[in-house]
Order: sequence, then structure tokens, then C-alpha cells
Amino acid sequence: MNIHRGKAALVAAAAAGLTLAGCGIGNSGDSGDGLVVGTTDKVVSIDPAGSYDKGSSQVQTQVYQFLLNFPAGSSELTPDAAQECDFQTPTEYVCTIKDGLTFANGNELTASDVAFSFQRIVDIDHPNGPASLLGAMTDVEATDDTTVVFTLEEPNDQTFPQVLVTSAGPIVDEETYPADEVLDDDAAVEAQGFSGPFTIGKYTKNEVAEFTKNDDYDGAFEQAQSDTVTMTHYSDSNNLKLDIENGTIDVAWRSLTPTDIESLEGTDGVEVHQGAGGELRYIVFNLKTMPGEDDDEKTAIRQAMASSLDRDELAEQVYKGTFTPAYSIVPQGQDGATEPFKDLYGEKPDVAAAEKLLDDAGVDTPVSLNLQYNTDHYGSNSDQEYNMVKRQLEATELFEVDLQSTEWNTYSEERVDDAYPLYQLGWFPDFPDADNYLTPFFGPNNFLESHYADKTTNSMLSDERTEADETAREGKLGDVQERIAEQVPVLPLLTGAQVAVAGEDIEGVDDTLDPAFKFRFTSLSKG
Repeated sequence: MNIHRGKAALVAAAAAGLTLAGCGIGNSGDSGDGLVVGTTDKVVSIDPAGSYDKGSSQVQTQVYQFLLNFPAGSSELTPDAAQECDFQTPTEYVCTIKDGLTFANGNELTASDVAFSFQRIVDIDHPNGPASLLGAMTDVEATDDTTVVFTLEEPNDQTFPQVLVTSAGPIVDEETYPADEVLDDDAAVEAQGFSGPFTIGKYTKNEVAEFTKNDDYDGAFEQAQSDTVTMTHYSDSNNLKLDIENGTIDVAWRSLTPTDIESLEGTDGVEVHQGAGGELRYIVFNLKTMPGEDDDEKTAIRQAMASSLDRDELAEQVYKGTFTPAYSIVPQGQDGATEPFKDLYGEKPDVAAAEKLLDDAGVDTPVSLNLQYNTDHYGSNSDQEYNMVKRQLEATELFEVDLQSTEWNTYSEERVDDAYPLYQLGWFPDFPDADNYLTPFFGPNNFLESHYADKTTNSMLSDERTEADETAREGKLGDVQERIAEQVPVLPLLTGAQVAVAGEDIEGVDDTLDPAFKFRFTSLSKG
């Protein structure tokens, strides 16, 4: 029985926002034991079954327990609600739950709640949910009060333990969460089915969320350093900048503009913190509705676009160097990352190459492109970014671009209904592994819902996920990236670092800006 016990095995542990029109909520720079965090990210759903986005994940990280988690400053999987997790057989991953865990409402947290939490995500299969992350799981069962068994499709899956830390991993209370539908936010707050470092008190969706320290939390994170953290939502990053600059909030976390960040670096009383990134910005092609009479024409159009863009100009002029060019769907810094888009299509626009690709496929030019982007989810610079993309494409005289924008709540629904032939998305890693930029995008039941389905790619993804030898696995990851670059189902543009701005008296910010990409309120305190 060949069971790899590296990343895929663990032993037991050793022992929102207030929408602002002016200057903001104002805490007068003195919140006592409490802190105020400002953000422009919107929450789709507190219920894990109904969301797979950064804004929702930000709330879920604070209030739910996971079987495993990444402590602040670490990318090592650590037991959270689990006492231990390990492979029992090559296709059975088993977790033992800690004794004495409870939800904030007083209900016990048992293995039955764990199995229920994962199964309902698959059963509900919400279009905005994280069911695609659980494609490797064929069954989940609680065999007793403390034991949950995950049956996996592939033996020795090197990524599944990390999936338990993602948007698919929050443990909910089966006595208060329905098995067949998403619980709305107000009902989730009322149910108090939370067992994480914080619970939620006052809550108005996408206006204000008040997190209160959960003294009964027993998990991977340290106990919260602040008794309360209030998350406020800003509809305008200009007001977010103004309030962190004036000290009326303590931390600004997503998303200040690059110009604002550059300005705040020279502002007294605040500090700009930067940490490991992994954020990716890219264009998705709906392979069903994009222009082109057949697959050959569509492929040529995508490849020609890849030969026509100047990522350096986007990075420097729009994002002031806070983002860098991305020449793969896997950002540099991840083990196994390569740059096949640079190799195949060049580092700078090559109009002659783009024209030849279109001519060889018999595509009439200029090609009309309907390109959609979002105005309120990926930062205010999206407008500048996509206007520059339009300008670069049209400068080749090979494309005419009809550029349209939509707010996120509508955008997230319409994109999965085939409304957009080409559209903007961004990606924030679920866990620090190159596969997290591959399988969720291109595997079976992928979240893009762009009609990409490729048996060869599926086989290659399976090979890299189950390869225990790290060197061999990196080679296989490179092969997948090259295939994606040849097909261009998505067009990577930029990758960026994590940036937070905080008052000089706020401690713990750097501790949580790590590759796990979890901004943990537990780390924050006022010195």
C-alpha cells in the first residue's frame, strides 16, 4: 500500500461593511479593545454553500472552524476542529474530531456536522458556490461522533487535505443549516452556528459586521488579540483611503488603488504592509458564445489576442508596479510555475504573429469582441485596466472591442448564464499550491462554466495531483500550463501582492499576510 505521508498527512497537535458616502464611520482613532477594518469587498453569502469569493471568505475565515487550517504566518496544514487527519488507505482520508467542541448556539460540533457540511455543498451545487473544489471527493461519512471518512476518486491525492482549508471547508451546524438550500445571511447570524475565533453580533449585509471574540474557540489560530473587530464596507476606495489616512479606521484591507497606496507610503501615522501574493487577473473566454465560426477560428482568435497585449504597460501604468505581468495561469512564486505564454506569444505585442494566426485560420478581420468587466469587485482600477486592454487590442487593427461593465451582484449571475462571450475574472488562491490555479479552472465541473472540457487535460491534472515525488510533480505541472497556453481557454494578464494599510499602532498585520491568503482578524491588535 503506497500511501504518501508528506503534505497529505497530519498528526495531532502537540498538546463587512458600512457603505459610506463621505468620510466613514469614524472611530475617532480610539476603539478601546476593538478595531475597525475597512474593505470594498462585498459579501455574496455567509453560508459556505452559496459563495466562492474573497468578500464572503473574509467573513467565513473569522467565524467558522475548518478541519485543518493555516495558522498566521504559516503554510503548514495544522489541525483546527480536527485532532488529526491522515490517509487510512490510498483513497480514504480520515479525520478525528476534537472532543468538546461546540457552536456558539450551544449545539455540539461532531463528525456528523462535518460530513453534513461537505455533502450539502455538493448537493446544493450553487452556481456561486465552491462545489467544484470537492470534485475529488466521491463520498463523505461520519462513522461515529468523532470520525469522518472522505472517500476520494484518486489514490494519494496531494491536494485534497488543502481543499479542507478552502471555501469548501467551513463546518456548519446541521441543526440550523438546511441540507438543500442556502441560508440567507440574517438567518445565519441568528442561528449562531459558528465555532471559529469570532462570532457575529451586529450585522447588516455589505454595510457592517461586528465580530466578537469567541472565548470557547479551540483551533489552529491563536486566540483573538482584540475583543471586537468591526468590518465596514466602502463603496468607494477614495473614502477608504481618506479614513485610514485620518485614523478613523484602523486597517484598510482591499482594495485601495495603486495610486492611493503610493500616496499612503509617504503619509505620517500609517504603514503600508505588503505580503506574499498570488492574486491573478485574467480574461475568460466563453467557448460557446465567443466569436468564431468553428473551434479552429475561436482558438486562433484567442491566440491572436495573447499575441497582442502589453502586460508590462498594464502593470506599470495602471497598477504602479503593485501587479506584475502574468505569463501563465500559475503565478511566479508557486512551486512548478512556468511562463509558457511568454514562450508562445512573446513578452511584447507581436502584430505580425497575431495577424498570421488569424489569416491561417481564415478569420475575417477586424474581429468584433464583446468584452465585459466588473466595476466594484476587483478594485476601481479595473476601469483603467480594461480600457487599456481595449486600446491595445484595437491598436493592432485586428480587433474591434465593445467594452461593457456590470456591478458584481449582477455580474456573478450573468456570467454563468452565457451572457458574456469574454469577461474579466480575478482569482485569490484557496491554498498555496499550483494545482489551485489549474483544477478549479479546467477540471471537470470547473467554476468558470465556460464550456471548457478536455479529457487530456483532465488526465494530466489527475497525474500531477497524485504524483508524490515533488520534482516529477513540478514537471507535470509545467506540462499542464503549456497545454493551457496552447489552447488559451483563459488569458492571464497580471499577478499581485497582498497589501494592507494600518495605523502605526496596529500590530499583527504582517503576521497574516502570508501565502495562505487568509486575512485573520485574530492577529490584529492595538499597541
